[in-house]
Amino acid sequence: MKRVLLLIALTIAAACLHAAVPVERSQTVVYINGEKFYIHTVRKGDTLFAIARCYNISESTLLEYNPTAADGLKIDQTLRIPLVKKQDGERPLTAKEEKRRKKTFIEHTVAPGETLYAVSRRYEISVETILEDNEGLDPRHLTVGRTLLIRKKEIGRTDEERTRSELTQYAEALNHAGASASGYAYYVVQPRETVYSLSRRFGMTEQEFIALNDLQEGLKAGAIVRVPCETPVAETPEPTIDPADTTGMQGETTPPAEIVFRALRPSERLQVALLLPLSSESGTPSPNFTAFYQGFLLGLEAVKNRGYSVDLNLFDIRKSPARIEALLQNPQFREARLIVGPVYEEHAEPVVRYAEEQGIPVVTPLADLKQLESDALFQMAPPESHKYDKLASLLEAGGNVTLIRTEHNDPEFEREILDRLQDRAFEYYDYQSVQGADFARRSDLTPLLKRYDKHLFFVLSDNEVDVDRILASLASAQTNLQARGFSAPEYTVVGNARWNRYANIDRTTFFKNRVVLFSIFHAKRDSEEVRRFDTEYIRAFGSMPNLYSYRGYETAVIFCPGMYSDIEYDMEGRRYKPLQTTYTFRQEPNSPTHVNQEWVRINYNSDFTITLE
Repeated sequence: MKRVLLLIALTIAAACLHAAVPVERSQTVVYINGEKFYIHTVRKGDTLFAIARCYNISESTLLEYNPTAADGLKIDQTLRIPLVKKQDGERPLTAKEEKRRKKTFIEHTVAPGETLYAVSRRYEISVETILEDNEGLDPRHLTVGRTLLIRKKEIGRTDEERTRSELTQYAEALNHAGASASGYAYYVVQPRETVYSLSRRFGMTEQEFIALNDLQEGLKAGAIVRVPCETPVAETPEPTIDPADTTGMQGETTPPAEIVFRALRPSERLQVALLLPLSSESGTPSPNFTAFYQGFLLGLEAVKNRGYSVDLNLFDIRKSPARIEALLQNPQFREARLIVGPVYEEHAEPVVRYAEEQGIPVVTPLADLKQLESDALFQMAPPESHKYDKLASLLEAGGNVTLIRTEHNDPEFEREILDRLQDRAFEYYDYQSVQGADFARRSDLTPLLKRYDKHLFFVLSDNEVDVDRILASLASAQTNLQARGFSAPEYTVVGNARWNRYANIDRTTFFKNRVVLFSIFHAKRDSEEVRRFDTEYIRAFGSMPNLYSYRGYETAVIFCPGMYSDIEYDMEGRRYKPLQTTYTFRQEPNSPTHVNQEWVRINYNSDFTITLE
């Protein structure tokens, strides 16, 4: 009897103990393999019974997800607590509920490549609040096209430091939850970190890092990625420079300042300053820059149709340094939060230095900057050093390489090709076009095509007449061989980027000779996007657009919406393709400038189609 009474007393005491030390429900929620969990940290006095009751689950369920807890709980131990799903499911909102939601929230549609960090910075709202208001949202993978609820009263209240801290805490919660049992941990990408730097830091190859993480949209600051659990590899320290040893050093050694750009709130109007030499000093209009301006206007219309508010101030700076100096004191210019231009590098430095002081991005839409560097600069023209990056696949395909020379060779083009060929075997062929009786003999390229099964021709001439004759001769030689019963020769012709500007050349020979060109931008007029743009342009301005028109449009649709997010980190590595040309912005090694990396490889195919790479 005494034993029974003792057991009853102990049971009552245990129950009192449970009641005396309430368990505090965790606010940390994570997604592991598609399932949603609370992450509970065990405190002094916590018991399996109390924890299970707090989260409205059974003790058996708790042990199912945390088998080590059966051996006893330890202070600071982390437990995975599955969320109990609601049984009634979703139902349509009533009219009253819908009205209340619109009053409380704005809706944001997730764009390709967008991260939770980017959304948080765009609206200056905490990650925690976004997760709270959007059931089932996984911070690691935002679904493109999903509508997120953004609480209006919280917009503009959270700074960048807190956002990064919240994401770091989420990654740590995942790691504490045992999500790294496979040998991997979660890590938040920091500003300026790259695939190369992270793979080196964690002792992986770049290919291994890419395979481990879905990086179709590039690596972005604030993204949560998987890395090996092992201790990171120590990075090699920068060599120490003796202040007394200045051999080979010129000028200042202070690294360029990092610019902090402020993301605009959705309700703010974006003020844009567009700096163009619309006319010469004598007042003569510049048709190309007028075309750029007109394309930019159409781009702004597209931006406004997406719900953004933008005001444009156009400044005709001509080619006058004095006009630029006066511009910097102009009250309208000083209201700008985004500067587009100048288009010439020699005029850009005063504008860039002003932008650095004010924390304003400057977009150079046309120039390949050689001397000027800045974290405030975004360059749309790809660097010359990347022009022939997409030539590699042609060289790897094999075949005989021939450089066709004339008396009008382009020495720069020849030097660039020789640099790419390196140790690859090649030969020269001197083409001569002679008027007169021996014209047919001297210009016939049939013997050249018969010599090998596969050819890669580089035409070095920079003369339009020469190029037209060489392409015509190659096409004629191909026809002659086929007429004589030979199989069609397999060859490709690579030309200078300037061939796109030739006005009188027979373009059908581009297709017959499978010409490959490299360009900084291109637009196929038979594509749906370009046809639509052309129609709107003609309707608005009564003329056909040119390449400057397309570049103006692309500048507006890329950079104006970018001002409503963390433009520097959100754009890094992201691919844009407004019309036909692709843009991917990255900071070059040892340079703070954000430079587009993409040259366009234009392939003219024998079936009279054009493909772009």
